[in-house]
Amino acid sequence: MNRNSPWNEIATPIVDYNVRRVAGVQGVPVYWGKDATGQCLLIVELQGDHSIQYRSDAISLYGIGVDLRNGENTQRLVLTLARHVDRDLFIGLCDTLIASLLNVADSQVALAVSLAHLKRWKAFLAGRKARVLSEEEVRGLFAELYVLRLLYRQTLPHRIAVNAWCGVDDAHQDFIFENTAIEVKSLSGRERNSVRISSEDQLEGLTDNLFLMTVRLSDMPDAEKALSLNGLVALIEQELNTSEALEQFSGKIAGIGYAPLADYDAPRFLVSATNSYRVTEEFPRLIRSQLPQGLVHVSYDVQLEAIEQFACEDDAIFGSH
Repeated sequence: MNRNSPWNEIATPIVDYNVRRVAGVQGVPVYWGKDATGQCLLIVELQGDHSIQYRSDAISLYGIGVDLRNGENTQRLVLTLARHVDRDLFIGLCDTLIASLLNVADSQVALAVSLAHLKRWKAFLAGRKARVLSEEEVRGLFAELYVLRLLYRQTLPHRIAVNAWCGVDDAHQDFIFENTAIEVKSLSGRERNSVRISSEDQLEGLTDNLFLMTVRLSDMPDAEKALSLNGLVALIEQELNTSEALEQFSGKIAGIGYAPLADYDAPRFLVSATNSYRVTEEFPRLIRSQLPQGLVHVSYDVQLEAIEQFACEDDAIFGSH
């Protein structure tokens, strides 16, 4: 994140806290702040008494303090960065909350929206990767989510499709369902014609049908149908047709290290091509069961032109099951 910290120009007060109002918010007042210990704050000002609502939905977050404080005829929801591990990440989370409050003038609604965001932050901060994803990780996650959409639109019921997405769970492959497994690899429009296999397990099948699928992504910021990572996540959340599927998806996406940060509004991708390959005994690969004793943590590249003979139609994966 390259933006300047909104707290840099706020002086540390002797008591209480100093604030600066967030520009552009038409709804309830929102402030950046700093307390007497120099900790960074985000403050949402509410009219009236919302103590009962706050207590019924109160939430605790690792590394972020959450408090409802009384003022003169007002209450303030105060978020405090309790540890200076990743200030940029806190800014990103605050930005998503601010964006959701831009036009919310009703204090009760504003508190409900804020607490809903905090619940999502809790799942994210409890994940293994509470940080901003790298460009490579964004591409990889986008490709996996693209395949997830193919699964629930063409092959499996929504809940079962989400359950099949298991890359986040440290499974050998990204998707496992019935007697089929899929390892997904993203390629950029400018990228080499090979894919990186990052372990000796990725192409070792525990099912009868194992496929390698490449998803070629083109960065097309001005294309009408291009989607950012945030856009694709929002689309999937709109499409999932059961609360169970949506809840499971939200947990998995948070566990993999995703939160709807402004960082993920770009790049915007179009999928320019997908290619599928059936991984058979003859497929060129290094797998755990065939490695010489003492070799571990293996990674290697597979040239795509060398596996053309294993190419198959996507329908071999997504056809009737």
